[in-house]
Amino acid sequence: MIAAAAGARVVAVDIDREKLGRARRMGAEAAVDARSGGVEAVLDATGGGAHVSLDALGSGTTAAASVESLRKRGRHVQVGLMLGRDRVAPVPMARVISHELTLHGVHGMAVRHYPELLGAVAAGIVDPSLLVGATVPLEDAGAELAAMGTFSRTGATVITSF
Repeated sequence: MIAAAAGARVVAVDIDREKLGRARRMGAEAAVDARSGGVEAVLDATGGGAHVSLDALGSGTTAAASVESLRKRGRHVQVGLMLGRDRVAPVPMARVISHELTLHGVHGMAVRHYPELLGAVAAGIVDPSLLVGATVPLEDAGAELAAMGTFSRTGATVITSF
């Protein structure tokens, strides 16, 4: 949503049709089902590769595919921690070198960007309410947290009563 609002041509990649549809409604120009196209579909949708790729899932498989989807001198951004067996993920270094790619790791949005983001929200340029998939009371938070590992939820879950 933020990338589209900033003028980027966004290609969303997932294995869930509902989540891909949601990405399209939030501004993605193209939606790629990774089970039936993956890297090749992204290369086609972007005319040879993305300028920037973001992997926020934290899987070695998705990180490698994200790097493989970049064009020459592209930039891969790994958002958040990679845990468990993905803690040490294989990186397609031959592509990194041959395409002169850069890799960045981030924990999330830097605080210095908050005023601009909040300004975009206030101006109606981005609407975070579109990200909410469910609202729950505090007593259901544990079950929702446990469900995150199953990827069965669409959108963010927000605790609304304490």
